Amino acid sequence: MAGTRLVFITGGVVSSLGKGITAASIALLLRRRGYRVSIQKLDPYLNVDPGTMSPYQHGEVYVTEDGAETDLDLGHYERFAGVTCTRSSNFTAGRIYSSVLGRERRGGYLGRTVQVIPHVTDEIKAAIREGFGEDTHIAIVEVGGTAGDIESLPFLEAIRQLGTEAGRDRTAFVHLTLVPYLKASGETKTKPAQQSSGILREIGIFPDILICRTERPMQEEHFEKLALFCSLPRRNVIEERDVSGSIYEVPVELAAQHLDELILEKVGLPPGGLDLSDWKEMLGRALSPSGGRVTIAVVGKYMALRDAYKSIFEALKHGAIACDADLETIGVESEEIADGSGLTKLEGVNGILVPGGFGYRGIEGKIAAVRFARERRLPFLGICLGMQCAVIETARSLAGMEDAHSTEFEPDTKHPVINLMADQAGVTDLGGTMRLGAWPCRLEPGSKAAACYGTLDISERHRHRYEFNPAYACELEKAGLVRTGLSPDGTLAEIVERPDHPWFVACQFHPEFKSRPLAPHPLFEGFVRAAMEGR
Repeated sequence: MAGTRLVFITGGVVSSLGKGITAASIALLLRRRGYRVSIQKLDPYLNVDPGTMSPYQHGEVYVTEDGAETDLDLGHYERFAGVTCTRSSNFTAGRIYSSVLGRERRGGYLGRTVQVIPHVTDEIKAAIREGFGEDTHIAIVEVGGTAGDIESLPFLEAIRQLGTEAGRDRTAFVHLTLVPYLKASGETKTKPAQQSSGILREIGIFPDILICRTERPMQEEHFEKLALFCSLPRRNVIEERDVSGSIYEVPVELAAQHLDELILEKVGLPPGGLDLSDWKEMLGRALSPSGGRVTIAVVGKYMALRDAYKSIFEALKHGAIACDADLETIGVESEEIADGSGLTKLEGVNGILVPGGFGYRGIEGKIAAVRFARERRLPFLGICLGMQCAVIETARSLAGMEDAHSTEFEPDTKHPVINLMADQAGVTDLGGTMRLGAWPCRLEPGSKAAACYGTLDISERHRHRYEFNPAYACELEKAGLVRTGLSPDGTLAEIVERPDHPWFVACQFHPEFKSRPLAPHPLFEGFVRAAMEGR
């Protein structure tokens, strides 16, 4: 661990408080003060990774450059702080226990009784150390779950031990908790925050900084009460009020309360200077765009939970910021437009985006949305399954293959325009076995994609098993759908376009994973700009 400082972030009272955004904001501020920062998420659930978890339960699966399927908070880390996460940036309890049990099966414990302490906690500590390098100044570790959860206890014990081993003068414990407002009585209550802090103290973790999520401004009496009962200086109690405009306001609000300086003081590092001018300039355009309203419909399968498409919506915001556009996004459940009767939901939009997904449910609605965009000449962006639906729609509507489909949904289709990748044949395990992570792509000169990227050689992140069937390339090209992005060996179609359309681009990869507020993804910026021009 050498000279690396440790910052542990825990949560209390309820889940979904925004620990990921808070951790990402802290990472941004510390990086802007000149420090090399790593950031990691520890999740207490027993799944080995989020790859097989339902989007309705967990939200999107974020994919790293090295092909790890991870928690969506890693998207916040990369978008806010600009760090490059890896498979070592996210460990679940399932992954930890699998490692421990695998070692036990191999005789690695030499017959000793395997226990939570020290064996599981040692494995957690090893995972934390794996998350940062020797040149890391500050390692930020977010512990998922809520103080008091049974499944979180091994992780909390592990960070308690690490804090002791590293030294309390090199460690900061930051606790994010809820300070609720009771509308019926008109009161802000600090007791839940006191109790969650008390739970940590009972197991030997003494929070150094308390961050209070609240929807109403806290009064001085609330700060003083929390400081008194949580054994903290008054200045170490920070308010994190709900922001009304953009989540990218959070780092600015936290910096105004000197959170980053308090952390650096606690771990014994000088504060240095802080320059957020470019971030604030971006934020100004996000909150007060001058380019007029643009409405984008996102037609997906999991609209009941917007976190299922978290990176999609954020990438659209980034594109809108770059175009100085006032963005409105409309979520449309693809099942609701499958028979054509619900297509009125798409009337009046300026662009249509069809994102990825798995399984047959809602596919016909996605295909209907593609046709709507093609026939109405609306700017269209298809991603992963969205690209596959664009291929199917062209085959059915324009190439005379009425029963064209993907073998994922119709194994016996006469026209398998989308089929299983060759290296996926025989794969039975579902977790971590898809085509994952960054792969190179060569763009066709003169294509819309090449115009967006400004280069012909790109690299993008993937998550799929099925692909464009090259046996149908000629027939589909005659129908107007052209492959404009290919793998370097020319075998895999990465991007398709319609040159006869104002802006119709679909990609097999997931560009949303690489979009940043200060560096919008070229395809999203191009898509939003086309939607604005077509108003």
